[in-house]
Amino acid sequence: MNATERLNFKEMCARFQVTPRTLRYYEYIELLRPEKDGRNRFYGPRELARMTLILRGRRFGFSLEEIRQWLEMYETKGTVPQLRAWVEMADRQVAELTRQQAELAVTIADLRALRDEAQGLIDKATSDPPQKTG
Repeated sequence: MNATERLNFKEMCARFQVTPRTLRYYEYIELLRPEKDGRNRFYGPRELARMTLILRGRRFGFSLEEIRQWLEMYETKGTVPQLRAWVEMADRQVAELTRQQAELAVTIADLRALRDEAQGLIDKATSDPPQKTG
């Protein structure tokens, strides 16, 4: 995309694989500010870059409010403060994801143990001859 190229609403949804509702919501909470021409909205290089950052931030688990504040920091304070904030946010999120990973490892181990126990009961029940009663 060159500096003068713009995407319309439908093209923006397709490019980033988001629903129209999502794109409208990002505009509503002012994460994106497309150019408007009547009822049409157009997204230039700035909005494409912001959308890339928004989706990356969501993938990393950041809230939309955290992303909004971080994006605004560039416009109000510049690149270095924004990068410092990013490092702090990333450190916090890495710690949280690491905690969640440890919890998941315990949960997976518990589930495997219960599954193996159940499979053992099935194997025993199907390999033992039937018990006579009476």
